[in-house]
Amino acid sequence: MAKIAIVGVGLIGRAWAISFARAGHDVALWDVDANAPAAALTTIETQLAELAGNGLLEAAPAGVLSRIHAVESLEAALEGATHVQENSPERLDLKRELFARLDRLASPKAVLASSTSAILPSAFSEGLPGRARALVAHPINPPHLIPAVEIVPAPWTSADAVERTAALIRGAGHSPIVMAREIDGFVVNRLQGALLEEAFRLVAEGFASVDDVDVALKDGLALRWSFMGPFETIDLNAPEGVRDYVARYQSIYVDMFPSDRGRADWAGPVLEKIETARRAKLPASQLAERQAWRDRRLMALLAHKRRAARDVGE
Repeated sequence: MAKIAIVGVGLIGRAWAISFARAGHDVALWDVDANAPAAALTTIETQLAELAGNGLLEAAPAGVLSRIHAVESLEAALEGATHVQENSPERLDLKRELFARLDRLASPKAVLASSTSAILPSAFSEGLPGRARALVAHPINPPHLIPAVEIVPAPWTSADAVERTAALIRGAGHSPIVMAREIDGFVVNRLQGALLEEAFRLVAEGFASVDDVDVALKDGLALRWSFMGPFETIDLNAPEGVRDYVARYQSIYVDMFPSDRGRADWAGPVLEKIETARRAKLPASQLAERQAWRDRRLMALLAHKRRAARDVGE
């Protein structure tokens, strides 16, 4: 098994540590905040117990935890590491500075991956001597519960670095989305952004309430989308498959398209309407409690999907 260096141990870094350690890898935790790695271990211990309680941890929690170690220096974290997962704040200047250090200190054979959800890999790796091993490996929050990970190469990222990263995260129980080249928003945020744009517009222009839009997803589309994607969905929604679906239904979407051209200003008057509706259902003081509920529901859903895959088939 490999040694993995986790650089930055906030929410995302802790989740990565769990993923890699439960796959049998040794994990080193380092953060610019000297107190953060020890605190992360405490949180990770609790999360491992929750995973085990939901049948989502094949090994004993103590055994997984024993593979995760807090270290005091970046050099110690990088020593012997074959994969480095960086989780610093979403600031280009920070990432450029940090990746320059990682490229200088890490083994030449180590892949340097960023968890960034928005910054293109070319933006922070262009000037690096070892830029061919730099890329983005962007997880979906919370990453220890949601398998998908976007692997985004810069124009100069080597095929070997991409393939090694995909194999590593697949072995850690994730589902890699291997992009051919970089684009703003990657895949997931571009899809999510298109949906959010329409959701904001429907509320802003008074076609539906906040609750109704949420119901359309959670009690409608998301039920299918929880186990198959949009292309498989339409392939199965017409008797003769995807070509039949397009023949039958494309005109519906063509007619919709002119009304989709204008943007809703997310920060405009509609925000007051959406926030008021959300705070009426969930006071701000209960957000953390509801986030914990979300994670428990995700664990239950993930456990169900595993059982269904076994009993019904993929």
